Parts: sequence; structure tokens; C-alpha cells
Amino acid sequence: MDPLAAVSEELAEIDGQIADIFRALSNGFQKLEKVKDVNRQSRQLEELTDKMRECKRLIKEFDREVKEMESRIDPNTNRMLNEKKQSMIKELNSYVALKKQHQSNLENNKRVDLFDGPNEGFGEENVLLASSMTNQQLMDRGNQMMDETDQAIDRAKKVVQDTVDVGTETAAALKAQTEQMGRIVNELDSIHFSIKKASKLVKEIGRQVATDKCIMALLFLIVAGVIAIIIVKLVNPNNKDIRDIPGLAPPAMNRRLLWTPNRRL
Repeated sequence: MDPLAAVSEELAEIDGQIADIFRALSNGFQKLEKVKDVNRQSRQLEELTDKMRECKRLIKEFDREVKEMESRIDPNTNRMLNEKKQSMIKELNSYVALKKQHQSNLENNKRVDLFDGPNEGFGEENVLLASSMTNQQLMDRGNQMMDETDQAIDRAKKVVQDTVDVGTETAAALKAQTEQMGRIVNELDSIHFSIKKASKLVKEIGRQVATDKCIMALLFLIVAGVIAIIIVKLVNPNNKDIRDIPGLAPPAMNRRLLWTPNRRL
């Protein structure tokens, strides 16, 4: 029985995945040595690099699992797991070194001769042309190609500088827009606060208006009642059911004069 499976099924599963990747890396590098085409070597090397990244991720996951179980396992098991992790790291580093070696060889293979063109069909013509040139012509041709390379570099620098300038302008515009958005948000908050305050004032004014209307209606009823009483009192002064209104003199009684100008004593 696998000792890792006895400790944890997750660790055993991770160990199996790492072992599969190591076998794939071993077979891949063996096949890579037999490949002569530079492009195929580059593609295969990229695939192997992806496998090494996946292996590195699995080793980190293995290490996390070990650290989580460290407090629940005995020291011997912990030492065994750490030794297993170190052996994985050592084997992965060997493949990384092998990948660097193949990468260096690949870069050396990609170096072209000074007169090599983009197509293989012109290789022999370039060799014949170079052999027919004098040293001065070769130097002039080399200087011309260096000038063209310098011009291409200058153009690339200009493109990079233009890109940086555009990026700077874009960043400044974004910053200005962000500040403007912040001011707009603050203004919206102020407007919202003003609207709430205005709503409260409108409600208070509405309550005051309603109260004033009630008071005016009550006063109108009182005045109408008083006027009605006065009218009734004036029309029917002998009506005893209606009290005299305070401040209003009662109607004058019919009085007989003791003396009249036409009467003699």
C-alpha cells in the first residue's frame, strides 16, 4: 500500500499527478533531442514549460496539504512527507536546468548569418554574392544593414514613445474624469439633501396652511353665528330664548314721556 495513501488520499492523488508529469517531461525531453526543426523544437519546449509550471503548482499544493496536516501527524510521517517534497523539488529543478540548456541551444540555432534572407531559397545566392564581394564591399554592406537596423530601432522607439504619450494622456484624462465624477457625486448628494430639506419644509408649510384654514373656518363660523344672533335679536327683541350678547345694549323699551311740549300742567 502506498504510504501517502495511508496518510491522506489528497496527498496520494497529488503525488500521482506529479509522477505522471515527470514521466511526460522525461519522454518529452528525449523526443526533443531527436527533433531537428527549430520551430518544432520551440513548440515542444513551450509544451514542456507548461508541464513544469503545472508540476510546480502541484508541489505547492502538496506543501500546503502537508502544513495543514502537520499538527495531526507524528514526527516520522512529517519527516517522510518533507523528504518526499524535497525529492519532487529536486527532480523538477533538474528538468528546469535541462529546459534552460535546450533553450540556449535553440537560441544559438536561430541565429542567422549576416546575409541570410527570410527565405531558405536565397541562402546559396547570398553565399555566392558574399564570396564575390571585396572586403570593402562587405563592410559597406554590413554598415548599410546596421544603418537599416538602427532606423528600425528608431522607428520602434518612436512607436513606444508615442504609446507612452498616449497612455499618459489617457491616464490624465481618466484622472480628470474621476475627479469630475467625484464632484458630480458630491453635488448629487447636496441636491438630495436639499430636496429632503425642501420636502420637510413643504410638509410643515402644508400643515401650517391646513391649521390656518381650520382656524379661519372656525372664526368664520363664530362670526356667522354672532351675526345670526344679532339679526334674530333685532328682528325679534322679545324672544327670551336668546341671551343678550355681551357688549350689545338691549333694545330700548317703550317709555312714556312725563311731559310733552303740547301739554300744560
